[in-house]
Amino acid sequence: MSPSVGADIEAVCRKCGEVWHVVVAKVGSEIAKVQCKQCGGYHRLRTSASTPRKRAPAVRNRRTSPRVPAAVETAVDPDLTRPVRRYQISERYQPGDRIAHPVFGEGVVEAPAGSGKIQVRFGADRRLLAEAKSSAELPAPPPRTFPTEE
Repeated sequence: MSPSVGADIEAVCRKCGEVWHVVVAKVGSEIAKVQCKQCGGYHRLRTSASTPRKRAPAVRNRRTSPRVPAAVETAVDPDLTRPVRRYQISERYQPGDRIAHPVFGEGVVEAPAGSGKIQVRFGADRRLLAEAKSSAELPAPPPRTFPTEE
């Protein structure tokens, strides 16, 4: 006979590793959900004797920049006299600049790709990244008009 809802039970918590839980939900006679007494997390019953199921690989739900075709050969050697800069979309970059991207790692700016984009080589991959537009690429501000006194 399985424990009733509200009863204490031994289970392994995925968050903190604690073993003491409270039964929260049952389906028929099977325990469906438990709550960890230490961290308060809810999960399915997982005892130390049960074997973990294999999970499907996680699908990343983030947009990645488009890849540059491999036929484009504009390799530029990194300028070692300049320090590695943290990548920020609000900055401008020159060919040879070394940048540290939070997802792709360290790369070298190869060439401007026009319209506020740069081509960057990260190891064997090439990516198009956004950068701040130059003042020549920005639209002109609208003319300011002032009310006239009559």
